[in-house]
Amino acid sequence: MNKKKTMLIIALVILFSVVLLNLSGKKSEDNTNGDLRGSKEQIAVIYVDGVIKSERNTANVFSEDGGSEGLIKQLHKASDDPSIKAIILRINSPGGAVTATQEVGDEIKKIREKGKLVVTSMGDIAASGGYWLAACTDKIYANSTTLTGSIGVYISYSNWEELYQKIGIKSDKIKSGEHKDILANDRPMTPEERQLIQNIVDENYNEFVRVVAEGRKLDIDKVKSLADGRIYSGKQAKELGLVDELGNLYDVIDKTAKEVGIQGKVKIKEYGNNNPFSALLESNSKANLLELFLSQTKAENEVKSIVPMAIPARG
Repeated sequence: MNKKKTMLIIALVILFSVVLLNLSGKKSEDNTNGDLRGSKEQIAVIYVDGVIKSERNTANVFSEDGGSEGLIKQLHKASDDPSIKAIILRINSPGGAVTATQEVGDEIKKIREKGKLVVTSMGDIAASGGYWLAACTDKIYANSTTLTGSIGVYISYSNWEELYQKIGIKSDKIKSGEHKDILANDRPMTPEERQLIQNIVDENYNEFVRVVAEGRKLDIDKVKSLADGRIYSGKQAKELGLVDELGNLYDVIDKTAKEVGIQGKVKIKEYGNNNPFSALLESNSKANLLELFLSQTKAENEVKSIVPMAIPARG
């Protein structure tokens, strides 16, 4: 009986959370901060949280991730809204899949081409794929302690052949071509296969470098000298030309408002970051991002692709 009551309570809590999530999502897109004076001119704030991947939604009841389809939808809404005079991307992301990142980056460029200002505000981490998106915007702001950079690409690969032998597991397969199991973990890659993968990594790396050079108006060789995968603090990134100015989100809102000619208090319209648990978990957000940053496990499980991640591969 107690078990049934417990399960019923859990079900009710989950149901309540889902309803709250839906209501908060509508409120964030339809309303603005209550303490700000009403105005027809607004600034949109779009939150890019977690691993960037090809996924429709940017949030569920318990977590938030940078689903590319959801982000693109939010960008389109903000772009098509005539009351939105500028868009701020609030980025808290260690990176993600190349294709998902590229898709979002291309949409940002299209919005800029239409004449709408797009600005980046970096939070705790805006590295690798997170920096790729930032480089696609008109201006980049970071906190002095933000972790950013990590310009590069990698494909993770593990060889468990010796472990399988020790525990008596013998793997066999029937394949259609020589390289069909190129990343199989039960055998080492051949030199030819390693070169095939390296060619793909190099191609995506060169595209990443091109995006940064174009967005930051830097020489390709200059970008390559910075793009060895290392991370930078926001202060270091500013000194190197990877960031324009230092400041928090509210500094960015105020400066962006002035740039687009909005007078007085700024009315903002928020997209994403609709998780009803986010307020409860906010104090741990930096610790969670740092844990994700320092561990490749979660990213490898969630992103089955080439990943421009700000997560060092373990030896």
